[in-house]
Amino acid sequence: MASAPPAPARRRALVTRPRAQGGPWAARLQALGVDAALLPLIDIAPAGDPSALRAWYDSLPAGPPAPAAMVMFVSPNAAQALFTAVGAAGGAPVWPAGALAATVGPGTATVLREAGVPDDALVCPPADAAQFDSEALWPLLAARRAWAGARVAIVRGDGGREWLAERLREAGAQVEFVQTYRRAAPAWTPEEQALAAQALAQPARHAWLLSSSEALDHLQTLLPRADWSGALALASHPRIAERARAAGFGEVREVRPTPEAVAAALA
Repeated sequence: MASAPPAPARRRALVTRPRAQGGPWAARLQALGVDAALLPLIDIAPAGDPSALRAWYDSLPAGPPAPAAMVMFVSPNAAQALFTAVGAAGGAPVWPAGALAATVGPGTATVLREAGVPDDALVCPPADAAQFDSEALWPLLAARRAWAGARVAIVRGDGGREWLAERLREAGAQVEFVQTYRRAAPAWTPEEQALAAQALAQPARHAWLLSSSEALDHLQTLLPRADWSGALALASHPRIAERARAAGFGEVREVRPTPEAVAAALA
């Protein structure tokens, strides 16, 4: 009787999120039985004067030009950077009464709750949403209140959420952007350089977890002559999947941005 073919080797999941979020992600994947390692493709640094951010935050309840109807946070980094700056500049922040706190993903929602934002002020797509993006958030906001004349702030890094800002402006909102952090290509440690080299040498043994199109730009800068035709990318959004295919990844799968979904995709 012929012996059964050997089982394919497990892929190592390369978590490319910034270190602050990537470390917990890798740990959670390991707890789910996934061979996971952190290989960041984005570095996060503070941006803006903390005292200026505190003055802006203090203006939310009363203006100018008016009390804030909503503050939208584009990512966990945006929320953490703001509350770190505000807390360092003048004590623990208090969320302004009556203002909504919006975000597209559960990770940011967790940061907001930990910072003291009450659940009745939080607007976020449900945990079982098909996508965590502006398109999923906007119907929730449109149904929540009238936006004509409302003051809305979008807290972000170097850019992002222009589509959502345009929908809010079309609804009559006065939209402002507040930068709390900046993104940059990472400076890999020697261990991370060795991990990247191993992934290039053994593409069938690794899966790149991609949650940002900018991460792909940095990957191509860090490894400019790499051949991705034998590599697998797990992309958290259709736009990121499209970018991964354009970058030359031989296999691209879309997966919801949760450790459980990634573990299931790699099972």
